[in-house]
Amino acid sequence: MLRYLTAGESHGKTLIALVDGFPAGLEIDIESINGELRRRQGGYGRGGRQRIETDEVHVLSGVWKGVTLGSPITLEVPNRDCKLDRLDELPRPRPGHADLTGALKFLGSIRGVLERASARETAVRVAAGALASQLLTQFGITPFAYVVEIGGERIEPIVAPLEKLRKKRDCSEIYGLNPSREQAIKQLIDAAAKDGDTLGGIFEVCVYGLPFGLGSHAQWDRKLDARLAQAVMSIQAIKGVEVGLGFGTARLRGSQVHDPIQYDPALRNEPHLGYVRPTNNAGGIEGGMTNGQPLVLRAAMKPISTLAKPLESINLDTKQRQEASYERSDVCAVPAASVIIENVVAFEIASAFIDKFGGDSLAEMKSRYHDFLQMARQR
Repeated sequence: MLRYLTAGESHGKTLIALVDGFPAGLEIDIESINGELRRRQGGYGRGGRQRIETDEVHVLSGVWKGVTLGSPITLEVPNRDCKLDRLDELPRPRPGHADLTGALKFLGSIRGVLERASARETAVRVAAGALASQLLTQFGITPFAYVVEIGGERIEPIVAPLEKLRKKRDCSEIYGLNPSREQAIKQLIDAAAKDGDTLGGIFEVCVYGLPFGLGSHAQWDRKLDARLAQAVMSIQAIKGVEVGLGFGTARLRGSQVHDPIQYDPALRNEPHLGYVRPTNNAGGIEGGMTNGQPLVLRAAMKPISTLAKPLESINLDTKQRQEASYERSDVCAVPAASVIIENVVAFEIASAFIDKFGGDSLAEMKSRYHDFLQMARQR
């Protein structure tokens, strides 16, 4: 079972992810993980903190001479903007944040809640996901996420091979796939910033090269789409998740929704074993299991809760009406959130992969994966 826990506060000394169940024998590329951390800090619309932090991962356990040992891996991302002991309490909760609910739940301070509820925590979630992506690469599995909407404006992706799409995305300040929409979206973000407001959006993640059978139909908590939905919904500010056509399936007839099954013997050596579909409305998952087609998942992110022109709130001490408190924040974090979702999904896919093919060592996993494909081709 592959899993992780995180620890740390937004302005504390450091952030930690403890990854348990990772197989032995994988040579780790630290620079690849740091590259994902840099992508998370980028994107048009980010706030001032991203000019302070320069995120880098430190591996504190579970790796020897650059190779995983099979024991728990500790990943650390230190905070350069470490000032928790010098920060004051926020007297006025911010609408949309965890401030009011958390302060009442724990009978304590807003500061004690917001420091942990902050999306700064996702830095180590990205590090854990980037580690998991390196395991998936060994089996030809590639997660890829990009932005498809900001502030209600669509960014229609172009159709091209994956490597060309990756270059397009990595050259984009909004992490989209359509350069013709770039300037208009940036102007939209600038206008929101001028108004003291924030913007949300939608991003899509596709996972290519998946075999049949990750996940399970047998129990509710083992269904892969359910596990993915929980993992993605746990990202700060995410308010909705859909797989494949998602809510669109409710508006069509079954004959327009379900993907016909075809077979091409020339493709029997691919992970999908030659079973192909003319459409992928299911988004690569049927019955809680991968069906050999690319996984397609979308998530909706609400606008950042902290506004430069704050909404109405109250002072918790006096109960008098006042504007909400303000903490330095982003105008639009949708591009950054697309990096987070890519890595969160990668970790969940890696976890399901280990569930099916074992996780003690990379060599054993490769052997079991090869044997499975051989048996499945004979089915």
